[in-house]
Amino acid sequence: MKTGIVWFRNDLRAQDNYSLQRAVEENDRVIGVYCFEPRQFAQTKYGFKKTEKFRAKFLQESVVQLQADLAALNISLRVAHGAPKTIIPSLVNEYAVENIYLQRVWTAEEVAVKDELAQALDKSMNWIEAYDQFLFHPEDLVFATDNIPPVFTQFRKKCEKYSSIRACVELRACAPENLLSTKSEIPSLSDLGFADFEIDERSAFPFKGGTKAAAARIAHYFWETKNLSRYKKTRNGLVGIDYSSKLSAWLANGSISPRQIYEAIKAYEKANGANDSTYWLIFELIWRDYFKYISLQHGNLIFQLGGILRRRYHWKNDSTLIQQWIDGATKEPFVNANMIELKATGWMSNRGRQNVASYFAKALELDWRIGAAYFESFLIDYDVDSNYGNWMYVAGVGNDPRDRKFNVRLQASRYDAAGVFQRLWLAE
Repeated sequence: MKTGIVWFRNDLRAQDNYSLQRAVEENDRVIGVYCFEPRQFAQTKYGFKKTEKFRAKFLQESVVQLQADLAALNISLRVAHGAPKTIIPSLVNEYAVENIYLQRVWTAEEVAVKDELAQALDKSMNWIEAYDQFLFHPEDLVFATDNIPPVFTQFRKKCEKYSSIRACVELRACAPENLLSTKSEIPSLSDLGFADFEIDERSAFPFKGGTKAAAARIAHYFWETKNLSRYKKTRNGLVGIDYSSKLSAWLANGSISPRQIYEAIKAYEKANGANDSTYWLIFELIWRDYFKYISLQHGNLIFQLGGILRRRYHWKNDSTLIQQWIDGATKEPFVNANMIELKATGWMSNRGRQNVASYFAKALELDWRIGAAYFESFLIDYDVDSNYGNWMYVAGVGNDPRDRKFNVRLQASRYDAAGVFQRLWLAE
């Protein structure tokens, strides 16, 4: 019996998943695997946990939903708390696995995990990798992935003019006998090293992880409220669940694909009409693509102090200033409110992120990588490419040709004129 493993990482969905579709088509038996990698919850060199409780809970919920979604297709998901190199080889041996299907990644830590696993397996193993995290597939671009335009607008215009977006892939169910006899237990939050917690009632992101929650969010934001038609006007909001789509967290771990969102937008436009706001959500998906291509092009430069520009600044590493920023104890109330929100909820608005990052890198002149590592720890919607791409951008070592510095007080007066957001998070 020809058996294939689908190794899930940041593609936690059973639909529009190219690796899963191909595995079902090419094998007699398909087994899904997900590993809660201990290193993802360990402390980094900057003193933060790589993954804090907020994203850990969202991830755990997403894997629970993935297991249920796969079971509906008669596919078992094996889940373990351990390194893939220690978990997957035993499954390979037990089920005589010939093929391993996975989403292709390129950032250093993720590549190292794959390489470790490959070393633990026979060299004859077939690795079938797919670029499945993009809106515009690499094969459909008009430029090579090592020649991405240095300015986003150039990238966007050429993609929109010359590239097409692939349709979502359909997946058929396996035969019932494909299911394994025992169901795999999923680690609890306490197994991952965290106490359970209640979501702060002030949170702008009080949502659960997983495909079902992602679909519910689209149903609410698109169809029930028609907020998508107002997105461009409200996207710089700070308070509440509906100033933006909030789809980034499900996108980050692959509970939904950019193609699925794109098709949902097009269906909405067909029913309700297209406008600047419906287009703007597609615009944001293209920004996400852009940062992924910048990461693919430049590799580890996105993690280095000089960024992709190799630009030299005088960066400081002042532990007092860093801690004040983390604790929301700086001289700027708008920065403080945003940082307190992040620590309490794992969420911050896009407008807040730009301001606190600019303040960290430009006003305090602190090593921007420390701020990026803190975001990595706390943000529910952390995505390696978008996080480091945006931090490079605001720090002046990335893709912003203007190298701007945010005027935090002006931003506060513009986007929180009545002080509602600041009172929400700074109240005694």
